[in-house]
Amino acid sequence: MSPLVLSTLLLHMSESMGKFMSLLELRPLSNLRKRALLPTMFLLQAFFTRISASQECWEKMEGSFNLTTIPRRLVFYLEGPPPGVDLLIDSVAISYKKTEKSVSSTIGGTEGIISNYDFSKGLHPWNPICCHAYVASQWSGFLDGIRGNSGENYAVVSKRTEHWQGLEQDITNRVSTGTVYVVSAFVRVDGNVQDQVEVKGTLRLQNTDGSTHYNPVGSVLASKEKWNKLEGSFSLTNMPKHVVFYLEGPPAGVDLIIDSVNISCSGHKQSKEVKVTSGVETVIKNPHFEDGLKNWSGRGCNICRHELAAYGNVRPLNGSYFASATGRVHNWHGIQQEITGRVQRKVLYEINSTVRIFGSANDTEVRVTLWVQEYGRERYVGLAKNQASDKQWKHLKGRFLLHAPFTKAVIFIEGPPAGIDILVDGLVLSPARKLQAAPCPKIENVLYGVNLLHNSAFTCGLAGWSPMGSCRLSIQTEAPHMLPSILKDLASQKHISGRHILASNRTEVWMGPSQVITDKLRLHVTYRVSAWVRTGSGGHGRHNVNVCLAVDNQWVNGGQVEADGDQWYEIKGAFKLEKQPSKVTAYVQGPPPGVDLRVMDLQIYPVDRKARFEYLKEKTDKVRKRDVVLKFQGSNAVNLLGSSVRIQQTENSFPFGSCIAKHNIANEDFAEFFLKNFNWAVFENELKWYHTEAEQGRLNYKDSDELLEFCEKHKIQVRGHCLFWEVEDAVQPWVRSLQGHHLMAAVQNRLQSLLSRYKGRFRHHDVNNEMLHGSFYEDRLGRDIRAYMFREAHKLDPSAVLFVNDYNVEDGCDTKSTPEKFIEQVVDLQERGAPVGGIGVQGHISHPVGEIICDSLDKLAILGLPIWITELDVTSENEHLRADDLEVFLREAFAHSAVGGIILWGFWEMFMFREHAHLVDADGTINEAGKRYLSLKQEWLTRVNGNVNHQGEFNFRGYHGSYTMEVDTPSGKVTRSFVVDEHSPVQVITLNI
Repeated sequence: MSPLVLSTLLLHMSESMGKFMSLLELRPLSNLRKRALLPTMFLLQAFFTRISASQECWEKMEGSFNLTTIPRRLVFYLEGPPPGVDLLIDSVAISYKKTEKSVSSTIGGTEGIISNYDFSKGLHPWNPICCHAYVASQWSGFLDGIRGNSGENYAVVSKRTEHWQGLEQDITNRVSTGTVYVVSAFVRVDGNVQDQVEVKGTLRLQNTDGSTHYNPVGSVLASKEKWNKLEGSFSLTNMPKHVVFYLEGPPAGVDLIIDSVNISCSGHKQSKEVKVTSGVETVIKNPHFEDGLKNWSGRGCNICRHELAAYGNVRPLNGSYFASATGRVHNWHGIQQEITGRVQRKVLYEINSTVRIFGSANDTEVRVTLWVQEYGRERYVGLAKNQASDKQWKHLKGRFLLHAPFTKAVIFIEGPPAGIDILVDGLVLSPARKLQAAPCPKIENVLYGVNLLHNSAFTCGLAGWSPMGSCRLSIQTEAPHMLPSILKDLASQKHISGRHILASNRTEVWMGPSQVITDKLRLHVTYRVSAWVRTGSGGHGRHNVNVCLAVDNQWVNGGQVEADGDQWYEIKGAFKLEKQPSKVTAYVQGPPPGVDLRVMDLQIYPVDRKARFEYLKEKTDKVRKRDVVLKFQGSNAVNLLGSSVRIQQTENSFPFGSCIAKHNIANEDFAEFFLKNFNWAVFENELKWYHTEAEQGRLNYKDSDELLEFCEKHKIQVRGHCLFWEVEDAVQPWVRSLQGHHLMAAVQNRLQSLLSRYKGRFRHHDVNNEMLHGSFYEDRLGRDIRAYMFREAHKLDPSAVLFVNDYNVEDGCDTKSTPEKFIEQVVDLQERGAPVGGIGVQGHISHPVGEIICDSLDKLAILGLPIWITELDVTSENEHLRADDLEVFLREAFAHSAVGGIILWGFWEMFMFREHAHLVDADGTINEAGKRYLSLKQEWLTRVNGNVNHQGEFNFRGYHGSYTMEVDTPSGKVTRSFVVDEHSPVQVITLNI
């Protein structure tokens, strides 16, 4: 530790009034390790600031003091390092500012509730909420020239990663029930924000029963340009254990600036107009261990409660106590509480806990887990996790939702290896607050299709370009015979001339040509990336080449390809920014050091989705519709000329499905939405080998049986997912332990067990999942094992269509799973006798670009096999952007003739593979993404009205699927049903009326 250096005043009292500020730089001179020291006391001594100093650099000390009376003698001195350590001092300044009257205790003639309301005493007693805060002043320097509202100090809250993070102060001992309090504060924001954002004043009421309630007291729309006044009021009907006032609200990454925070008694008792929300029902009892260990127990270990200091002077982060779980011999040992009867199904809960570890210097994962006893089964639900250390408290935050009925629920904290103690500084569980959906972003003044990069054809030499790192850039011209055929076809276009940029003398992978494009980018716009690249001398074989974006401190993949020196390769990719960056640099990188890199025709341009949609609507009409001729016969068919006909499609026959699971299908609302809006299903986990045989020889088909019966009851077609999974991390431990003929026997038993049980009941089977990304079975059983799985599966269930299935095939972001490699895999399987019947493209995608998706589908379609989108989800925190991205993929896949069906990988919040991908919120509200999906489903239904023609027929063009028809006849209205299939260009249907 650094030695403490203290600023101290030695006083002989007299009288005065004034405000002083000290500012100095100092450091100790000695080869000492850092450690804390104590000051020496003289007469009447006033210590007012301290800092830890080292010998490596000057440290800045700041502080202030007030004198209410003038002493006979006043001495200022610096002290602190231990004996033998020299103290170096430079630039000592004490400035004087006369004050009118202390107003820290009175506001407008009434007593002020907030201490240090103007931050004249630094941050004391304010506390930042899981973020960083500091005080800016005219002495320390205002933020970007922003002066305080009062002309003096203000607080800056930065490093905010959540909207609720801000600045708080405990006011428990300064408020009482039945009184109306008036709140005001001056606020503004800084950082990544363009328009006004909401800043809120909130009370956090921690009740004696352990529950926590949040009471909004006021809000204001704040901006970067000026101070905005937040105003509000509150009154308490009963007195909680703790009352904390805090300011929160701006989006993550936006700094909150605060000045002149006042809470004062209005002088009135609570009126009828003042609304006070009652506290929420408690879930965790004794959440902060004030009542000892009551309601808590050890899960396989011992638990203890500690006051203030234990474990080497570990102090609680909140309150006066923390608990420990000791004597742990398994990672699932920890501290637990049964919450049966206090949590309900179909309610979203949020959890907050603060933990650390003891007994290991290495960080390790700590988890909050919920054990639920459902009817006939038990289940473990992961709620939250984080890497914890023995140096500081870490926060665990999470949410959960229970769909199925249950008889018992226990929450516990677990995770670290045996021998490591878990320290817990409270656990709070409460119903989640409904978050207000983000508004639809305004996207204006975007030049679609226009390249953002300057001088991309290199007609002006290297103008606009600079090397990333110390590599050397030069302009070269490629020989015409080296250009790919597609570029030769474009040679007439001015920007395709063979000129390219060469990056040589590369000593790091990330070196290459770069260009800063910060000011040209727009938030929430999808940008397409394209480039032609070739590697040069200095290496052998193919190397990954990336178009990258350095977005502040983050790396964004704009597309990649494997390239070598033999030819040019095309990169296709995309990206989208949803938070305002301070700097964005586009660059090309990838080959190892020493390998030259050539780049031609690099383009980054915004995608015009609306124009693409108009094209897709025409394409969809050709692919998914057919001409229909209705012929009428029977006694009512006479004299139908001119009669009114009304056509209504009741269902499109195109497969739209979703994954489901045993625990969520038990939710009646979930099941209703699924049955109403999907006609296919796939089981999320229930058919996977690690689920049906977690332990060797102990088969569990109960869950898959029940799901299959549910689907068959409601006439839902089902895909089987999956017989095997080639990625080693997805293989259960007992299978990983097998080798040779023992592993082969287990594979054969798996095939026989599952396929004989379900023969003829699953329309599809994913035989060996993600073979482009894993090789567990191939490495141990040889190259032919994959084809063997297909051959044996077909023998055991010849009616099922057998699929390959993989991810990242459709977006150009992964060199392991390009369409070309997928095609090579399928061809190799077919040559080995594998009856591959379909291609599964998973579709876990972000910022999709229609042309890139279509290009991938076009390439895969040359195999002549049906392509299914098997696990579609798109993710964006803003549900409007999520809806836009989902529409891109759905329209593209539906319009492609090779696509046979689309399966979503879930739709309900909290039960998705990826966050922010849901269509339905946890409480059952259909969000913008869900509304877009339903809107497209309606768009793809045919509705036609018209009249019978002279031939006694009615002609129309409609989507494939089920229809009802109503025609007016001389005897009255006649209704009939019919089906439009997809087998011929024109379908003639004869209806007897």
